[in-house]
Amino acid sequence: MAEQLSYQEIKDATAAQPLFEDKTWRLSPEAWPLSPKQVQQLEAIGQACLEFYKAVELLYQRSADGKNILRNRELKTPWVAEYLDRGKPQELIEHARHKNLRQSQPMVIRPDLLPVEDGFALTEVDSVPGGIGLTAFLNRLYREQGNVIGGDDEMLTAFYASLASLCPGKASPMIAILVSDEAATYRPEMDWLASELQRRGHRVYAFHPSDVMPLGDSLCADVGGNPEEIDIVYRFWELFDLPNIPVAPYIKEMLENGQNLQVTPPMRHFQEEKLNLALFHHHLLEDYWRENMSKRSLKLLKKIIPQGWIMDPVDLPPNAVLDGPEVGGKPIYKWEQLAEASQKERNLILKLSGYHENAWGARSVLLGSDASRAEWEEGIVEAIAEADHNLYILQEYRKPVRLRHPVYEDDGNVRTMEGRLRLCPYYFVEGDKATLSGILATFCPADKKIIHGMRDAALLPCRIVEEGDKSSD
Repeated sequence: MAEQLSYQEIKDATAAQPLFEDKTWRLSPEAWPLSPKQVQQLEAIGQACLEFYKAVELLYQRSADGKNILRNRELKTPWVAEYLDRGKPQELIEHARHKNLRQSQPMVIRPDLLPVEDGFALTEVDSVPGGIGLTAFLNRLYREQGNVIGGDDEMLTAFYASLASLCPGKASPMIAILVSDEAATYRPEMDWLASELQRRGHRVYAFHPSDVMPLGDSLCADVGGNPEEIDIVYRFWELFDLPNIPVAPYIKEMLENGQNLQVTPPMRHFQEEKLNLALFHHHLLEDYWRENMSKRSLKLLKKIIPQGWIMDPVDLPPNAVLDGPEVGGKPIYKWEQLAEASQKERNLILKLSGYHENAWGARSVLLGSDASRAEWEEGIVEAIAEADHNLYILQEYRKPVRLRHPVYEDDGNVRTMEGRLRLCPYYFVEGDKATLSGILATFCPADKKIIHGMRDAALLPCRIVEEGDKSSD
């Protein structure tokens, strides 16, 4: 049994270093326990996600160029690029396809994983994730419990090494973490992250995008009263927010001209669409994934990515049906039929794919089996109406298992809470390797069907324990 952190110890630590604006959560005396077998699988998931990103890029490029996507059989898929480009400004599309951005991938990968009866369900993959600073802070706070994943500041080391690897010729690259107004909630944790790396002698600073400026052929920021050339930008804004980033056009121009600047995650919209997970299960693309991913990663992702469908309303001939869920045990020929699905058949998640202010933070997520028939019908109608500009996806809902873990009440007493868990592992990329460097656990009360950071949830790091030493079972 791990030595528990006292209520006051955690309260004092979080009060001394607030990492989010206007956000609170439950406290827990213990890090979340994971078995060595679970951690081994989590490590494999990171590598599989990196392979998936690379395969998505190749698929998008071949689709956009009108090229064959298979090696030994003709198959062209222009509809893939059309889906991923839909609703995006032309200048962003052209930037994403630019030759100088080929093979540029996010250096931080964070999937959302739900523990289910047979392992994990991967519901999303985020390439612009918050929580890096928070998780590193919690790792440090709980590290005395032993075997904390990313403890002893491994997460800070891995984050810096991943970004610095973009400039292999520089011993001390200048890294600017740019946080937009839309993402201002995360600015305190990015400030903390930058200050901790500065303590280690690294040139890492958090700025508002308006604090940086083009100067000649460089992008610069004021550091200590002097303009310093930025080598690497860590982009912390969503792509729909680009019109509010005055320096973005200069950054895009510099990247397209091959000037001395690296940006991660790259401003490539097709890497940030949830519909990629639906494409993974598309019957026409089965051979493509087999040809472009390792057997191990393909098998793993097939197991953990729930079945999904892209809600693209089209007129079908009378004898055709949609590739989608069934209603009344029969295939459907138009998405509107989903409004008549039974509660059991509505065991589906409906959500925006991307490039919209409501496409992150669970803002657009609707669980059909937990919604009234009227709410479900309204969601279907909205998804169909928005399809010309913003695509929605349907995803099979895999119910998270119920787990138990100690949490503190407001009076400082410990009680065992029953709830459901989301794990957000952070993988930092160097070359062809994605390394697991920390995991943020979000533990919500059992009555919350959609798991996300909320006042009622406990946020905590994870530690490796042997099977017989678990307290959360």
